[in-house]
Amino acid sequence: MAELLRCEKLTHIYSPKTPFEYRALNDIDLTIEDGSFIGLIGHTGSGKSTLIQHFNGLLMPTSGHVYVRGEDLADDKKKLRDIRFKVGLVFQFPEYQLFEETVEKDIAFGPTNMGLEKDEVGRRVEAAAEMLGISGDLLKKSPFELSGGQKRRVAIAGVIAMEPELLILDEPTAGLDPRGRDEILGYIRSYKENGNRSVVIVSHSMDDIARIADRIIVLQKGGIIMDGTPGEVFSRADELLAAGLDVPFATNVMRRLVRMGVIPGDLPAVYTLEAAAEVLRTLKEQKRGEQAAL
Repeated sequence: MAELLRCEKLTHIYSPKTPFEYRALNDIDLTIEDGSFIGLIGHTGSGKSTLIQHFNGLLMPTSGHVYVRGEDLADDKKKLRDIRFKVGLVFQFPEYQLFEETVEKDIAFGPTNMGLEKDEVGRRVEAAAEMLGISGDLLKKSPFELSGGQKRRVAIAGVIAMEPELLILDEPTAGLDPRGRDEILGYIRSYKENGNRSVVIVSHSMDDIARIADRIIVLQKGGIIMDGTPGEVFSRADELLAAGLDVPFATNVMRRLVRMGVIPGDLPAVYTLEAAAEVLRTLKEQKRGEQAAL
């Protein structure tokens, strides 16, 4: 797969050479390829938000480099505008950034600023609205008349309408009920699969990350301490817990069953409820077979 974004020895220091100096990122090496679906996790203060703001040039490295499609973001600040159309960032609680008279105008804001023709802006607004489950009657309403979940969808649609190659979302399901959370994750998955685009999700919900990510990056004190598939990362549950993080509910349940002696301890890491149910079903059938053979 082609390389989309690369960080080389990325370091960021807030308030350097002052009594408030703080090293938020330290020598980060990271590559994101086309078609990636990455979950970025870490406790508060680990550097997650600082890292993702480097991906589209909202923050610049104190040292090191960030490349998007091979271009160093620090080389030419005039190119940052175009790069920000390639790398779309949805902040936490993005609904607070809605400001236009109608939902349609809010979604159209980004594509319009890209200098696109009116027909193309309309096409993108329609496509983004459809992808996010926003009906035609909602497009004509004021965004301030909508529910919290609807506002969240409109805000995400506004970024998706720019059709970024890399979509970054900071806690996209925060504050939503289970149904709203599942809907948002489903919409994000559809966007990723439509055009082999890449997605990075920052989340404190291990269950959300376990369900949707194919790669997980764990940050601690400004550095990457784990980078692998969900199975590889969640098999290191003791290390995650020691780093002040949680593990998915299914992983916790299976670990408890191991400690109780109900299931063997040499099973592969389980991190979704569906996988846990399948493992327990298989073990039950094996036990039945053993009993029948006696």
